Amino acid sequence: MSRIGKNPIPIPDGVKVALRGNEITVEGPKGKLSMSFHPDMKVIVDEKEKQIRVERPTERAFHKALHGTTAALIRNMVKGVTEGFTVILEVQGLGYRAAVKGNTLELNLGKSHPDLYPIPKDVKIEVKGNEIHVSGVDKQRVGQVAAEIRDFRKPDPYKGKGIRYKDEVLKLKPGKAAGKK
Repeated sequence: MSRIGKNPIPIPDGVKVALRGNEITVEGPKGKLSMSFHPDMKVIVDEKEKQIRVERPTERAFHKALHGTTAALIRNMVKGVTEGFTVILEVQGLGYRAAVKGNTLELNLGKSHPDLYPIPKDVKIEVKGNEIHVSGVDKQRVGQVAAEIRDFRKPDPYKGKGIRYKDEVLKLKPGKAAGKK
């Protein structure tokens, strides 16, 4: 039995869960998310015990994989509509700046022109000093937007300049002068 899949998903107060066929909708204080899951999976919403359970029909490897994945996705939906998700990016480099202007993120990353990133409607972006805070209710969407912003200038392996995740650890390479003696 999948350790992630067999654990019931608790439904916090203020969260409504609706099940229609093989589509689940979770609505909470931060927003509303919908997802369709594989028709082989059986999702049970227990209103009395305030929990969601995911069951699989067989012990085949395919169903085992779907079991854990479906449960994890539903758990992320519940967490997203109650707490939300945030990814923090750091902008490092001399003269490298980020600013939110209207519904556009403007990045000055040492190029001859600023990079402009239109902020999607379902994601909120804030700039605090040299940090870019990307937050929203959908974990996948927040991660995707953060990855797209990071792609404008990935961290340089020699000096470490660029956009990196807050908890990312870079192993800097020695320059060509380090090899000479």
